[in-house]
Amino acid sequence: MPRKIRALLNDLQKSGFINRGGKGSEAKDSRSKTMKGSAKYLKIVEWSDEDQCFIGECPGVIGPCCHGENEREVYSELCEIVDEWLDLWKKEGKPLPPSTYGRGIAQKLAEMA
Repeated sequence: MPRKIRALLNDLQKSGFINRGGKGSEAKDSRSKTMKGSAKYLKIVEWSDEDQCFIGECPGVIGPCCHGENEREVYSELCEIVDEWLDLWKKEGKPLPPSTYGRGIAQKLAEMA
């Protein structure tokens, strides 16, 4: 697995976005019930050779919507955008898309890499 993907997965796991099972898994699962906002949705930030920058998207919520040279800044901006979209949908009374947290999507992506 490429080093960047491994580092990203480790960061996501430390933040509680990925549950790989094992010791303490139950605590992480119980926290997901109180998770708010964009934390319930998988966010992807990847390098675009074509655009020569990082591009952020949140499948199921919004497609490519932000870009920049700094991966962390793009991720932070992406989280804000997703929160804004979710707030807008709530205000308009629209149903929110199903959560992508806890479905093992990030792990499946890592296994494919």
